[in-house]
Amino acid sequence: MSTTLKAHFLVMMATFLVAGSFIASAKLSGVIDPISLTLFRFVFATVILAPVIFLNKNYRSKIRQSFPKAMKISLFYSLYFIGLFKSLEYTTALNTGTLFTLTPLLTAVLAVFIFKQKITIFQLSVYITGMIGTCIVVFKGDLGLLLNFSLNAGDIIFLSALIAMVLYVISVKYFYREDDEVLVLTFMTLVGGCIWMGAALNIVDIPLQWYRIKGELFFYMAYLTVGATIFTVYLYQKATVVLGPKKLTAYVYLNPAAVVVLDLIFNQNGINLYAVIGILISSFATIILLAKS
Repeated sequence: MSTTLKAHFLVMMATFLVAGSFIASAKLSGVIDPISLTLFRFVFATVILAPVIFLNKNYRSKIRQSFPKAMKISLFYSLYFIGLFKSLEYTTALNTGTLFTLTPLLTAVLAVFIFKQKITIFQLSVYITGMIGTCIVVFKGDLGLLLNFSLNAGDIIFLSALIAMVLYVISVKYFYREDDEVLVLTFMTLVGGCIWMGAALNIVDIPLQWYRIKGELFFYMAYLTVGATIFTVYLYQKATVVLGPKKLTAYVYLNPAAVVVLDLIFNQNGINLYAVIGILISSFATIILLAKS
């Protein structure tokens, strides 16, 4: 398997792991504050990875050089979550899910300035097509919901969070050097996330309340920590240095499809015709972007 094909495979794995996090997060929703929950994920993930890093001499030697760049990368990563949670105080998950489809286009625009890449008219049309496909999935083909969609204060906050997410993806590529160890960079990104999220928690004075995560909830938390945090951060960073941010974010159009598929498998929730149509359109747009980017 070539390095490029392997990178695509890693992103597909990460896409389904992220999709699974929506299902797991729904089980944990309302238990504790989302910012505290995210800090728990980062701390838990850091503790799990720490022995792997510190017991390996080569990994230990890379910690110091990785820390400054990891703090910058994790700042954008943390700002995304903070913006997401804040936006949900004023807007709906449906609105954020719709606006999230702007991620590939925003990434392409910023890549023009940072990496001197170009956007053709054809690529722009494919981005719009992908957005239409994901919107069909998100709105479940309900034209009424689409027509009632309007921006509010929470949506503006979430748009700022999206820019932070795009900068996170771009910064991974921008700061990466050939002598970097991706696993160490992943670990230090999580450490940085602990620092930034811990600071946010103190600034807004949110209680931890981690004692509420017990029993069945702990298993969902374990999935979010290992599957949706450690693995996805590692897989995305590993793939980004090979594919670049534009190709990586093209997979965003598959996120709603992955959620629908996993929901069918684990919750036996059916898929309507509009969702199938939306999934096919999104998949087509993703394939074209990967081929032409």
